[in-house]
Amino acid sequence: MSETRGISRQISTEYELAPGRTRVYVWERPVRIAHWLLFLSLIVLSFTGYYIYNPFVISRGRTMFVMGTMRFVHLVAAWVFIAAIALRIYWFFRGNQFARIDQYIPMSRERRKDFVETGKYYTFRRWNPTAHLGHNAMAGAAYTAVFAMAIVEILTGLALYNNILHNKFLGFFVNWVFRVVDIHYVREIHFIIMYIFWLFFIHHMYSAMLTASEEKNGCLESIFTGYKFGNQKDLEREFGSGQPTEKVQAPSVLKTSPASKVSG
Repeated sequence: MSETRGISRQISTEYELAPGRTRVYVWERPVRIAHWLLFLSLIVLSFTGYYIYNPFVISRGRTMFVMGTMRFVHLVAAWVFIAAIALRIYWFFRGNQFARIDQYIPMSRERRKDFVETGKYYTFRRWNPTAHLGHNAMAGAAYTAVFAMAIVEILTGLALYNNILHNKFLGFFVNWVFRVVDIHYVREIHFIIMYIFWLFFIHHMYSAMLTASEEKNGCLESIFTGYKFGNQKDLEREFGSGQPTEKVQAPSVLKTSPASKVSG
């Protein structure tokens, strides 16, 4: 019964973008919240972190404590970043089928095949992209790498912070970092990953706009609304064609609306 309610929430019958296209709830609220917290905190962390690494404002007055302010803002943004990563990792196991861990690590044969086919599309050996309501296998693997870098960024950042704070509790979790990598290299790793994040951001925007243009499934809007648009084949691929009608509400959801109704 709970499974039925869960799937029913993912499919909306309020309206269709075009004949045969159905609105599907893909990105749940925690996913969207984590996404925007990561983006906004990354902007603040990059600005303040670059200043900490290479101060570009020299204070002249005695009451101006620019470096201290930058460090404080950097620390607050860092805790927001950590909270967003923790929320997203938790939602790997608590979220719907589009947010779960198997969408990010291609463990099944279908996902591995999709990884290869998506690679062909990105390298111009395939004309059309592989259609998905959630992430394709290559995008999921890219996000896995980003989350791994985020963990490294968090560990190196906390280690550098505790090198000043000298907190025993925090040190229990992060002091081992300096036994593995010299502190000078820890600083460089922490700084370089920032640039990798922004390189990923450029690719992320390009691929999102490309997907939205090619698949016309509301990809860009979905990170605000949570909804994307799919046809009958998309729904059958994601939810299965052999499910009882009450689970996916097939008679009403999969019905093709007249063009006049859609345009009006």
